[in-house]
Amino acid sequence: MSNTHISEIKFQIELDENKVPEKLLWSAEDGGVTAEEAKAIMLSIWDSNHKESMRIDLWTKDMPVDEMKIFFHQTLVAMSETFKRATNDEKMADTMMDFCDYFAEKLELKK
Repeated sequence: MSNTHISEIKFQIELDENKVPEKLLWSAEDGGVTAEEAKAIMLSIWDSNHKESMRIDLWTKDMPVDEMKIFFHQTLVAMSETFKRATNDEKMADTMMDFCDYFAEKLELKK
């Protein structure tokens, strides 16, 4: 008999009267995170039955555009790294990282 453990990650979204996010909080007990504030969340979920991804993209009204650009860049880099680990396709992962460098250069994110 195997011992399983259930781990939860929770998101709380405080909306204004127009249902626009004003505050995002997340908790992950196993990671020691309780009601930490965030300005943006990007979540992708793979639906194996329909062979498609579902997405939740939220950001608060006061998320600065310059921080959103950095957030996107870091997310693209992380996706490239995850792609490499998940597929062992180094050539495509390197191509993706080249795009990340291009993205950062065009947005003047790299110093």
